[in-house]
Amino acid sequence: MKKWLPVVAAMLLSACSSSEEDKTYYQLPSATQSYAANQTAQDNRLLWVEQVSVPDYLAGNGVVYQTTDVQYVIANSNLWASPLDQQLRNTLVANLSSALPGWVVSSQPLGATQDTLNVNVTGFHGRYDGHVIVSGEWLLNHRGTLTKRPFHVELTQQEDGYDAMVKQLAAAWQQEAQSIARELTRLP
Repeated sequence: MKKWLPVVAAMLLSACSSSEEDKTYYQLPSATQSYAANQTAQDNRLLWVEQVSVPDYLAGNGVVYQTTDVQYVIANSNLWASPLDQQLRNTLVANLSSALPGWVVSSQPLGATQDTLNVNVTGFHGRYDGHVIVSGEWLLNHRGTLTKRPFHVELTQQEDGYDAMVKQLAAAWQQEAQSIARELTRLP
């Protein structure tokens, strides 16, 4: 019996360590950077993406999936590689920079003449019917004038699984960035 003890101990240890290996981490892809990296603020419109906030249920490490019309599951093994609010802010800056040539878009303050954008994301999850949801509202301060817009983007997932869900969430977030960019180009 004693000769099996090391084998059982080794199996238990390997089972414990494999749970750590079963975790998958996700990072949102951003738009291809097509803007000039050395832009100067003197010749461009300035936009500071001050904050992208998420509610508590989205602020944790786990990717969120809606299982019924009233129930959400936060994954234990499918996790965000970095905090979701940071990923959303970074990809929004990259997507807006790509969509707004002639603008300097930054996650840092740019000066007294900057426009300021704040986004409150209330939904960023997959859903039981094969759709992904990206929703919330954004608030723009342009020369002291406030513009507030709600948004709701719903896209159909083309494949099953978390990889496909995260890619569609990124596509929906990029679609909303394009919508924000269109609004910004209309400003005087």
